[in-house]
Amino acid sequence: MNVPATYSVVLSNEAATAHLMADLALLIGPGDVITLTGDLGAGKTAAARALIRHLAGDKTLEVPSPTFTLAQAYDLPGFPLLHADLYRINAAAELEEIGLSPLPEGTLVLIEWPERAAEALPEQRIDIALSHLPALGSTARSALITGYGKAAAQVARLETLRQFLTASGYADAERRCMAGDASTRSYARLVRDDGIVVLMNSPRRRDEPAIHQGRTYSAAVHLAEDVKPFVAIAGGLRERGFSAPAIHHADLDAGFLITEDLGSAAVTEGDPPRPIAERYQAATDVLAALHRQYLPEVLSPAPEIVHAIPPFDTEAFMIEVGLMPDWYLPDRGAELSGELRAEFDRMWRRLLRKSAVAAQTWVLRDFHSPNLIWLDQRPDIAKVGLIDFQDAVLGPAAYDLVSLLQDARVDVPEPLELALLTRYIKARRGSDDMFDAADFAELYAIMSAQRNTRLLGTFARLNRRDGKPHYLRHQPRIWTYLNRSLAHPALRPLREWYSTHIPPPSPY
Repeated sequence: MNVPATYSVVLSNEAATAHLMADLALLIGPGDVITLTGDLGAGKTAAARALIRHLAGDKTLEVPSPTFTLAQAYDLPGFPLLHADLYRINAAAELEEIGLSPLPEGTLVLIEWPERAAEALPEQRIDIALSHLPALGSTARSALITGYGKAAAQVARLETLRQFLTASGYADAERRCMAGDASTRSYARLVRDDGIVVLMNSPRRRDEPAIHQGRTYSAAVHLAEDVKPFVAIAGGLRERGFSAPAIHHADLDAGFLITEDLGSAAVTEGDPPRPIAERYQAATDVLAALHRQYLPEVLSPAPEIVHAIPPFDTEAFMIEVGLMPDWYLPDRGAELSGELRAEFDRMWRRLLRKSAVAAQTWVLRDFHSPNLIWLDQRPDIAKVGLIDFQDAVLGPAAYDLVSLLQDARVDVPEPLELALLTRYIKARRGSDDMFDAADFAELYAIMSAQRNTRLLGTFARLNRRDGKPHYLRHQPRIWTYLNRSLAHPALRPLREWYSTHIPPPSPY
């Protein structure tokens, strides 16, 4: 049984309240319930308004009190939010009328005056009890934050986060919400007179079932368990002249970092986004420059801490492609018999023999447009900022080039893909007479088929398991990339098998 966790804080004014709610926003998400208690005028609606505006990224967003409407819905960039006021509720049975019984799935719920329907509150919730502190001024408040059930860990983490911000000198900095990604990490910009930095919240990976020979999925495919690999790889990249963020402050045990802000200039343009050829060329050059260097297999993110970069081995590749039959095919109303699944596995193991004997380098793993920042004032390869590499492994150089040139979120025209593939090959051959272009092209096709097979399954899983349906819109693009790679002669058996047994995704 989880013991409730409490955290008490004095809020001297509305800015302090806004900071608290922004810090809390970093640690919560869809499915969480926040209750706000206190007397009339204690600041419940002000706290809710601060949280909603932060998540919306709009300091001027109109956030009326829902006292008379009872509930107000917001379609925020990351997830929906429901703001309710139960002051006029007389019985818990009335909650159904305002959409709070049952609580909406995949929604962050804020409830003022929850005591009016206390018996209907979920066991897992965070309560913020606000009260006046007249001795400190008319705007001063006290907040007692209590986490019940699993939310106790969130409240304890909130206290640790605010201690980290105080120790780092950023307790009074303005917070600006940043878009997250498919992981459990979250981000905010911290703004002071001396500049802007990025706050990263990177908690230890959540407990998962052990489903792969006693290992979780994340352990089996070598995903980072905590923030230490990010710090280690960032240092390794910076030492070699690449633009990874500098780490200004770190709590490696808790998983909080304050890093250099590389900005937000993209390598794409337009809506829908399109590649900017010059910037994709520069990103291609970054990979060529990285792959021709000697790269150590062990790095140190801090004194007496060692990070051994794990191998992107055949078993990890196989578990990833298994996401297609496990998640994508059920979505398409298809299922593989035991015999067909064994045939699928045999084909992939034969193909992956080539990756097993290929030269190994750092594979940053998500080297694509959302994780590349354009730094126009920097020279040469430093023009491309790198921000997502904590899952780096040792594997074939072709993998990251596929990530870039078959961008899961951007349509990369085939002529541009081929031109940049040629550019990379020329750069590698210019520094290595032994570089085999045909061999690399075959491995590129295999890595493309592997990655796109995995992505079809991953995005189906993000939809069904994690309530993130927006990833499904990328599946038709991934299917196009997959078929490009299957056209390689070395993949002919796989192409014929897929054409028989793997249906295309639904149009989005």
